[in-house]
Amino acid sequence: MSISSPSHDAEFAVVELVARAAPHSSVVADRPLGEMAFRTSAWSPGEVLTLREMFAADESIEKIAEDLGRPVHGLRSKICALGLRRNSTRVWTDTEDAELRRRYGLEATATLAQHLARSCTAVYARAGILGLSEGNPPGWTDWEDAQLAEGYRQGLPVAQIAVLIGRPISGTASRASTMGLKHPAKPAGWSEAELARALELAETEMPYSKIRLKLAQEGFPLRSKAGFQPRLRKAGYGRGWGKAWLPEEDDLLRKAYETGTSLTALRLRLGRSQCSIRWRADYLGLRGTHAMANGFRGGPDWKDDELTFLRENYGRMSGAKLAECMGRTKAAVYTKANVLGLVHGYIRPWSQDEMEALRIAHDQGIAIADLAEALGRNPISVSKFATNHEFRFGRRSVREVKLTLQDILGLRKGEGEGRRDRD
Repeated sequence: MSISSPSHDAEFAVVELVARAAPHSSVVADRPLGEMAFRTSAWSPGEVLTLREMFAADESIEKIAEDLGRPVHGLRSKICALGLRRNSTRVWTDTEDAELRRRYGLEATATLAQHLARSCTAVYARAGILGLSEGNPPGWTDWEDAQLAEGYRQGLPVAQIAVLIGRPISGTASRASTMGLKHPAKPAGWSEAELARALELAETEMPYSKIRLKLAQEGFPLRSKAGFQPRLRKAGYGRGWGKAWLPEEDDLLRKAYETGTSLTALRLRLGRSQCSIRWRADYLGLRGTHAMANGFRGGPDWKDDELTFLRENYGRMSGAKLAECMGRTKAAVYTKANVLGLVHGYIRPWSQDEMEALRIAHDQGIAIADLAEALGRNPISVSKFATNHEFRFGRRSVREVKLTLQDILGLRKGEGEGRRDRD
């Protein structure tokens, strides 16, 4: 069975990697077998074929039961015995909701999904809509172990396998380690225990820098910043793979925007990337309707005293110093300043006196650093500005006594003594 490409949405979602194998029997008949007794409830080959065709056409369980003249519960048992699963677009019925409420959290999600003839993603999405919560995770089933082993054999991302069988990423990686499975994409030098622990910490939305330090404190090697994130990406963390959105997922996304809850749980449970969720919210017309003023931004909200501090010091302090004082990243500081319409002092327009001082400094052999100090500007910005206006300073000695703007303007009388080098 092929896996959909990450470049576009697939027409269907993969719900099973390998069929659950029947238990092997070592019993050998020592006498001729007798004819099996006829049972009125037995399924004929024609009925099984009709069931498979109607199931593939996404007909409701009630419709199939009516056409075959069989009870609904008996039909569900047969579907479960045949191992049929589908990415259904059918509306959930009251009976299915009641069954989900009764069994969710007590049985493996894969078992419940198979009984309801739904995918694990659909079950998780519907449980989220109904507000159901899980207790301690149930034991792993043979079907889940079979899908896990096949997924590792095919080299699928761990995140994709986890969503397929309805388990957290960290739990999936831990189970694979217990079973002795080795993922083909596992980077050299990384143990299964280290990868499982890294995925577990990543699910808590902890920054990568803190995860690396945390792993080092726990006895694992200290990984580099450049090599850590690609390793998690290879393992499939936070990456979608182009599967189509289910109606249940759309409903759960709408509910999240209506109630103002975080999308982190959705992203991990549904196996969606942050960009995929934002794109879908825009497609559904949910942009700007979220109850939280700052949306799903990961950083802390800006407080009034922080905004006041930023307005008072932006342009007087460097971006790095502001970020350090406010406990934020430089990107966050610059972005917020741009939203507020603040202008940094280093990029203020050049006055006539400053332009004149630039010409005088060039002719009188004054260094860029001394000129920037006198103008109260960044030396790099002054150097770029001078180059753009064809003033090339080259290497010049920095003066021990600092100059002011008025000191430089006072050197006008020395015009003609310097040499303007435009080479």
